[in-house]
Amino acid sequence: MIPWEKIDTAKIPGSDEELRLMRRGKEFSIKLGTNELMNNRLSGSEAALATLAAKQIEKVAKPAVLIGGLGMGFTLRAALTVLGPKAKIVVSELVPAVVAWARGPMAEVFGDSLDDARVKIREIDVGEVIRAKSSAFDAILLDVDNGPEGLTRKGNDALYSASGLQAAKTALRPGGVLAVWSSGPNDAFTKRLRRAGFDVNEVAVRATGRGGGARHVIWLAKKA
Repeated sequence: MIPWEKIDTAKIPGSDEELRLMRRGKEFSIKLGTNELMNNRLSGSEAALATLAAKQIEKVAKPAVLIGGLGMGFTLRAALTVLGPKAKIVVSELVPAVVAWARGPMAEVFGDSLDDARVKIREIDVGEVIRAKSSAFDAILLDVDNGPEGLTRKGNDALYSASGLQAAKTALRPGGVLAVWSSGPNDAFTKRLRRAGFDVNEVAVRATGRGGGARHVIWLAKKA
């Protein structure tokens, strides 16, 4: 078996934690401590984050979408496929090294997605983007943790708090959708979304996208 090779490490701003980019042949993994945050062989549920959200706004002619977390680009590439030629997509990535990895060792994984004219990459906390906007987005897609709590850094808790959800609601246009990826269910978060005034649908998806792998969860929270 080919051994894992550590390609690079990166500090997470606002945290003492460190991300590690690992490679084994053509397989890549991004890890935080003992947790594997993503693997390029398990992309199904992250892609579903985009496809399910896009279905909610399919009648919008020129959708504006904010993606929180670049990761390995699964959500971005799926969004580019389903949103059409008039879409505008902002990807907010907190860790600059993740963007560098996308253009460097993982360039083959990303293909030409980062250079698509519809895409703008911002190296900034997605929470800052959300709080600075009002009625700006038709969809906000969050995949910055393993669920609705701050795993990668404690500051991310604010995204899923009552005030964070109200900020997301303000940043959405009428009929817009907040989509949140999670490695598992979280009843408290579902209730918090409803208290914030969203119409909530909780969808179970598989990690591989082909009916196999771990069961993940995506919340689709629609603004009335």
